[in-house]
Amino acid sequence: MIAVTPVRTATSSELSGTSRSLSKKTRDSHRFCRQHVLALVPAAPSGIAKDINDSGQYDAIRPRVLAMDRATQMNEIRRLTAGPDVIVGSVQAVTESGSLVIASDSGSQLPGNAGGAARAIWIVGAQKVVPDLPAARRRIEDHGLPLESARTQKAHGWPSAINRLLVLNAEFAPGRGTILLLRESAGF
Repeated sequence: MIAVTPVRTATSSELSGTSRSLSKKTRDSHRFCRQHVLALVPAAPSGIAKDINDSGQYDAIRPRVLAMDRATQMNEIRRLTAGPDVIVGSVQAVTESGSLVIASDSGSQLPGNAGGAARAIWIVGAQKVVPDLPAARRRIEDHGLPLESARTQKAHGWPSAINRLLVLNAEFAPGRGTILLLRESAGF
């Protein structure tokens, strides 16, 4: 079994669409997932985000973008985030047929996920597996958005919104995308 969702159980064979030029690996825990990500992103010693953003081993985009002035450097921020060598992130839902669904307020992370990054690694918790695209949309609106809005309200002083949705059905370039599907809950 891959996942026990609030409604039903999904098996790895049910995620049939992930064979469409996407590599899918099932992992039992965050620890094993982290080890796999570190194997895919070379030379990272500990803590995925900390290793990538703070270790000095990478030319990490996130710390640079956070330090930039949004009023005067927005075009440079947009260009930096559109085409990284590697993007590591998650999705808000994955359908049993293998479609990945990413929701965004600003859209800043979408170009890299859509194909701008040379390699994409998505870490997906078991609770995000849904039967189909309508169920993915409901999951995003009814579950993910309220939690993300609470997070952004606390962090930035404003709620989030679903202004853009990206659906990835397959990868054009074989080997570009890797889904690490956790058997436990990860994210929301």
